Amino acid sequence: MSDPQKIIVIGAGINGVATAIWLRRAGHEVTLLDKDGPGAGASFGNAGLLAQWAIVPINTPGLMKTGLKYLLDPKSPLFLQWRHAPRLMPWLLRFVSNANEADARRMIEGLIPIVTDSLAQHQALTRGTSAADFIALSDVGFAYESRAGFEADRYGWNFRRAAGMAPALIEGPAVQEAEPILGPQIRCLAVSKDHGHILNPGGYLKALAQVLTEEGGTFRQAEVRDLSLTDGRITGVETDQGRLPCDHAVLAAGIWSKPLMRKLGLKVQIEAERGYHLHLRNPSQMPNNPLMVTTGKFGVTPMNGGLRCAGTVELGSTVNGPSRKPLALIRHYIAQTFPDLTYDSADEWLGFRPSTPDSLPLVGEIGKTGVYAAFGHQHIGLTAGAKTGRLVADMISGRRPNMDMTPYDANRFSR
Repeated sequence: MSDPQKIIVIGAGINGVATAIWLRRAGHEVTLLDKDGPGAGASFGNAGLLAQWAIVPINTPGLMKTGLKYLLDPKSPLFLQWRHAPRLMPWLLRFVSNANEADARRMIEGLIPIVTDSLAQHQALTRGTSAADFIALSDVGFAYESRAGFEADRYGWNFRRAAGMAPALIEGPAVQEAEPILGPQIRCLAVSKDHGHILNPGGYLKALAQVLTEEGGTFRQAEVRDLSLTDGRITGVETDQGRLPCDHAVLAAGIWSKPLMRKLGLKVQIEAERGYHLHLRNPSQMPNNPLMVTTGKFGVTPMNGGLRCAGTVELGSTVNGPSRKPLALIRHYIAQTFPDLTYDSADEWLGFRPSTPDSLPLVGEIGKTGVYAAFGHQHIGLTAGAKTGRLVADMISGRRPNMDMTPYDANRFSR
């Protein structure tokens, strides 16, 4: 490896914490910064799924037709804050331009190596630590109202089969035998085997931050205000608590990495997908495994503190508070899909998924600045976070990653 370096990691979500741990294990002096604390953003409120099956992006062929239909349907899982449409338009146009067969295959080829070994990567990150207790082994069931609904998703399932994830189909009354929580309208369950999920995403991130400090790293709650460069290379990070010198820095602050990238002169095409969850307290029923409710496009995950129902996409602002319609839609599909389910209360949450127009994250050095990107993971942040951290740590340590990093090039939008 290279000589030990002084490295600052900005952002204590899963990508930042994992990067910091692997860098520390490589012998570097590591400081992890976050203005709120470990796992305070999207890493807290996600569905908790290690979604190894998530190799098919949203922008596949047919997106334009489907997207327009969804925007006009009040019961669809896609929402747009129309007053923000002019600002979003450049990103939307490029996002839609990738919805063709050639680009879809390119994106899928990029997603496969970074998500399909997620469970093993999280196990390697946590082996021998208390954080390992948060990882559960599980299958995942895709709940359809009919076999026809499953067949309508054949595009994605064909790619999953080719990647070794052929589903086991359960139909008719056997669906409720496999998952008693499902109501009678669900007549087809496509089960993908050998995945995993996190039993408490917020607790998991706090435990990982503790692993970092126990292994000799440092966590500081501080707001990053600027990056200091000398002759084009990073020399320090300016915070509300003063300047911190460094040899390298890692941007892993999700959507909040965008303004810092601008300070490096790099215009990143990235926007926030506003994602929601309802966390049901003291539910009367729990699924045997995580479920994907395909009609509502949200995940349902059994967790230590209740039942997490997370999903929907709302394009809009990172400033405005939650909209009522996405939360109402999740409530509607919960009642429809799980008709016998009762619960004491439902915690509401809104977070911001950092999304690129090609549905691939930014991972790697930004120019020759010594600043590395580790963000832009859209719906796969938790899934790919452990591996992203290892890849960035390898690059900084002078080890060549054993996979093609071209799809995630942090400079690709500047060309």
